[in-house]
Amino acid sequence: MYKIVNKEILNPTVTLMDIEAPLVAAKAEPGQFIILRVSEDGERIPLTVAGYDREKGTVRIIFQLVGATTMLLGAKNVGDTIPDFAGPLGVPSKLDGLKKVLIVGGGVGCAIALPIAEKLKEMGADVTSVIGFRSRDLLILEDEFKAASTRLFVMTDDGSYGTKGNVCQPINEMLAAGETFDEVITIGPLIMMKFVVGAVRPYRIPVTVSMNPIMIDGTGMCGGCRLTLIKDGQRVTRFACVDGPDFNGYEVDFDEAMQRGTMYRAFETTAKEHVCNLLKEGN
Repeated sequence: MYKIVNKEILNPTVTLMDIEAPLVAAKAEPGQFIILRVSEDGERIPLTVAGYDREKGTVRIIFQLVGATTMLLGAKNVGDTIPDFAGPLGVPSKLDGLKKVLIVGGGVGCAIALPIAEKLKEMGADVTSVIGFRSRDLLILEDEFKAASTRLFVMTDDGSYGTKGNVCQPINEMLAAGETFDEVITIGPLIMMKFVVGAVRPYRIPVTVSMNPIMIDGTGMCGGCRLTLIKDGQRVTRFACVDGPDFNGYEVDFDEAMQRGTMYRAFETTAKEHVCNLLKEGN
């Protein structure tokens, strides 16, 4: 069993937890993920490693309350346990040799982008971060990004905090002014990553995207997390769990990925509503 040793509510829909998992903490690197179950008969869900403390033997996860399992996980408190916490899985982000990097995070994807920014700073890189949210109420990890970045741009769709606009706005301004980067790393909603790739494409700067398709076993056997890449004009299949989650943004078929990502939306909504009834006070 894996004990929850810390819990923080970052905003009304996003929760942070530190899980006691020393074997995972000993090997985890930015970009990797774990698969957990909240109960013995529960579903497996992948969550990206949002941080780790090797000395304490803890792994940090940050998750959004969007479905049945994340709501059950969010209902747990410090001292509670979960039965399964497998990892680290996936390929660590490739950061060696990068000197000047643009990190672009959107929403809860910022939780995945932060450890990459922190690792790059630790390696001596110049890090510019752009983080975007729908509104101030959904803002997370601003202070942590300030500490990990040489420059930080905070964007909100409604202008309630930072600068009004989307994450592509400062990207376009920097690139138009002649600024360049060794690499752009973007993590967030698929539509956001698609537009970031589009903004950077004319400048031929390498772009890495972090993909989070539907995933079941995390070992490449089930095929649920398959993605289509377009390489040299040919369509090829890759699996996010073993080949990723990082991919060359210029090669990803985002339209197909977005279509596949909505396949179970109706089922997820029903499951979420059911869990909400179970978690009502007094039940």
